Amino acid sequence: MRVAVIGARGRMGTAVCSAVQAAPGLELGPRIDVDPDSDDLSALTGADGAPAADVAVVFSVPDVVVEHTVACVRAGVHAVVGTTGWTEDRLDAVRAALAQAPEVGVLVAPNFALGAVLLMRFAAIAAPYYTSVEVVELHHPDKVDAPSGTARHTAAMIAAARTAAGSSPMPDATATALDGARGADVDGVRVHSVRLRGLVAHEEVLLGGPGEILTLRHDSLDRSSFMPGVLVGVRRVASRPGLTVGLEHYLDF
Repeated sequence: MRVAVIGARGRMGTAVCSAVQAAPGLELGPRIDVDPDSDDLSALTGADGAPAADVAVVFSVPDVVVEHTVACVRAGVHAVVGTTGWTEDRLDAVRAALAQAPEVGVLVAPNFALGAVLLMRFAAIAAPYYTSVEVVELHHPDKVDAPSGTARHTAAMIAAARTAAGSSPMPDATATALDGARGADVDGVRVHSVRLRGLVAHEEVLLGGPGEILTLRHDSLDRSSFMPGVLVGVRRVASRPGLTVGLEHYLDF
């Protein structure tokens, strides 16, 4: 399986290239650099017009990730996307491209660390059993979006689980607050962002009920933690045509 990497010179892209080269059954294909003014996405297509790779791993930047993902679809290349900053409008642009290429699969994963995916799953299971749930995400200060895609996805899963269970709205008597003091509101779940030098990628889900608190936490201490999940996506994306959001859909829960 030939794997292209878009954003190959970035920190995540460099790690992906090394992981692909070390993985059995995978071959590193075109490496496309992150530069909104000079990306040569034509490298996705060979001289004969055929796809130059079976799968592309996309770790570019939010401003151009939709363009890069749509370019993969149009080239007939499955895409595994780790760039965050997705909205429904952006996902709809990918869906529109996929409508013209129904055999192509695209995975957009807020987080590739298997522990983070498990944390999201555990949080959704636990959330209906507690009165209050809040999310805290902690990242390095070079991250350009807040809250993180992982935290937004976690909060959405928590909210969906509570709605399905008929849970009551979470109590909050706050009457006055400085802007941002209570964090972002994601489907009724509060999400707080920390940006601190020395951090990589971390998330806590705090669940509270009468007389007890349950804390779920995941820490990525190195970008190598994301590589097993990336490889799962690379190996499985072709078997799931269309758009999939979340690596959990590729795991056997």
